[in-house]
Amino acid sequence: MFRDRRHAGERLARLLESHHGQPQTIVLALPRGGVPVAAAAARELQLPLDILPAHKLGAPSQPEFAIGAIAGDGVLVLNDRAIAHMNISEDTLNEAIAREREELHRRERLYRDNRPPLSLAEWTTILVDDGLATGYTMLAAIRAIREQKPAKIVVAVPVAPPSTLDRMAEEADEIVCVHSAEDLFAVGQFYSDFSQISDEEVQTIMRAD
Repeated sequence: MFRDRRHAGERLARLLESHHGQPQTIVLALPRGGVPVAAAAARELQLPLDILPAHKLGAPSQPEFAIGAIAGDGVLVLNDRAIAHMNISEDTLNEAIAREREELHRRERLYRDNRPPLSLAEWTTILVDDGLATGYTMLAAIRAIREQKPAKIVVAVPVAPPSTLDRMAEEADEIVCVHSAEDLFAVGQFYSDFSQISDEEVQTIMRAD
């Protein structure tokens, strides 16, 4: 479906053409995987690019399994059903949240080179990731941005399952997706090259843009 994340961003930009060069419009990348996608889209659309700090909250015993996500200074989205099913105690959950918040703040300082975030009030914000599975991280990002009272929130992703897109549509103002996939088991299955993105690669991309 996509050669790599840059190709996905270019494909995504075609569906976002109505936002091309629009004033008070910005592309916000969810790090790390969303950064090269967002950078490619922002270049095609001639829009500014920035980072939106959001991070998956993994289960203590299974870090790859999302039990929620965090974003901004205080936004927290939890999968209460999964937490109960996995019998995760409140203390263990709080420890995991504290640990991921520290990682979130580390990434923000590193990726943004200590630049203050933009004020997004009355801006159209285009939130970009390399794909959605459960969508918890994107949901946390939407809620973090909504607190700033933007003019519009657009969720833009290369691939996601229909059920997740429906959930995003309940909170975002516009949804743009290149491929809605019923058979999505992992985002990477839709990329020929889905190499992990390092901190250094994110820094290089953000400095270039």
